[in-house]
Amino acid sequence: MTDLSILQITDCHILPCINDNFLGINTEYYFRAVLELALEENRHFDLIIVSGDLAQDPSHESYQRILKYLEATKIPCVCLPGNHDDLQLMQQAFNTPLVNCQKQFLLGKWQCILLNSQIEGESGGRLSNQELNFLDECLSRHPDYHALIAVHHHCLETKSAWMDTMIIENNLELWTLIKKHPQVKAVINGHIHQVMDVEHFGVRVLGSPSTCFQFKPNSPTFSLDDKVSPGYRQITLCSDGNIQTFISRLSEPLKGLQIDSLGY
Repeated sequence: MTDLSILQITDCHILPCINDNFLGINTEYYFRAVLELALEENRHFDLIIVSGDLAQDPSHESYQRILKYLEATKIPCVCLPGNHDDLQLMQQAFNTPLVNCQKQFLLGKWQCILLNSQIEGESGGRLSNQELNFLDECLSRHPDYHALIAVHHHCLETKSAWMDTMIIENNLELWTLIKKHPQVKAVINGHIHQVMDVEHFGVRVLGSPSTCFQFKPNSPTFSLDDKVSPGYRQITLCSDGNIQTFISRLSEPLKGLQIDSLGY
């Protein structure tokens, strides 16, 4: 059975107008640059997962532009909501055979499950009983498939105190459920705008860089990191259940980043 190549991009924070800046940078420019970099460096992806915060101030126009960029790759793409997204607008825009908000599917020897950790009107995350039940049902239905779970908010602490106020607040419930299903091999997330790669209860937990600005690791308060560039994560899902992954970043630094910003 062939291994599967996944492109994870996350936290694009696209604005309503194409020329608008956020924290001093044009997020749309860097989103497109990261996408182009991924396609240049890798000849083939089986799937793109966009793990939330596609838009900063959600609008029909911003989601339509994102759709155009993703459709142009001609690669199947699934999108899940972050705390800044409007899920209803997302579902209206990303509703094509190639780009959509599908929550579960089988791919080779793998099952991919996308969860919604959004709490409407809040920055932090939580998995509703409906989401947890959905996850349990999917895993119970396909015990012979390796499983990858994708969610926007992080389910393990980052060691940045301000960021960890937004962790999935019922993450212990999630881990209790995951421990019932040994086929779960990885949980991938966005939101943290930095790299995470740890193992928890035998499960690989992967956080990825944003396609725009990054947060400084191990920071007690909000802090932007001007030392690292936007990037993406490539994930190889091996047919035997193993996972290989790497991070790739733009060579150019962010131009105009308002490094002294106190929040966003």
